[in-house]
Amino acid sequence: MLQNREGQRVPNVTFHTRVNNEWKDVTTADLFTGKTVAVFSLPGAFTPTCSSTHLPRFNELAPAFFANGVDSILCVSVNDTFVMNEWAKDQDAENLVMVPDGNGDFTAGMGMLVDKQDLGFGKRSWRYSMLVKDGVVDKMFIEPQEPGDPFKVSDADTMLDYINPAAKKPDQVVVFSKEGCPHCLRAKALLTEHGYHYADVALDNKVRGKVLGAISSEMTAPQVFINGQLIGSAEALEKYLAK
Repeated sequence: MLQNREGQRVPNVTFHTRVNNEWKDVTTADLFTGKTVAVFSLPGAFTPTCSSTHLPRFNELAPAFFANGVDSILCVSVNDTFVMNEWAKDQDAENLVMVPDGNGDFTAGMGMLVDKQDLGFGKRSWRYSMLVKDGVVDKMFIEPQEPGDPFKVSDADTMLDYINPAAKKPDQVVVFSKEGCPHCLRAKALLTEHGYHYADVALDNKVRGKVLGAISSEMTAPQVFINGQLIGSAEALEKYLAK
């Protein structure tokens, strides 16, 4: 049975990490003492759900967590520090602290170590998240014990909603652009000036017209979307931001 450890202290563990090509030991005291910490733990670095959703959303919502009293966000996995460091680079996870629980000591102490030998994984962490205050578990969201890899409650949005249901979440912004387009550069500069973080999707000449026509009924770049709403061209964006 998986253990809900709300009201209990996190295990006393030393993690062996690599920083600037040197070994550095980090303890749970270093990570948790005197801090409010959001933790999410997952089966493995570079695995599908972990890479496509679990880690990216915590990284994306990090500013909202920090604005609502969370000091740091830890990603824990039963992987070695080399793997975790490379995964952080691959994911641009600059807002997260990657915690390599290579021997599974922390995960076992949390009662979350499970057998995934059928997948060739050996012992790994069950997927969960928790809020820890000064080393004591305040809240845990543990995925249901179902076959496979359920992902229903340990997500970043659920944790942020627990901390503050009214928390302001970062806007979702995307710019469909083309290389060498001055209007695209103008749109991206406007977004940066107004504090928006955006995804830039550059389209080549072969597909640009079809893609933009299908999603916006416009054939020219840029086309800007904010939170699912079509804003449009750089000129339209300027008018939107002026409001």
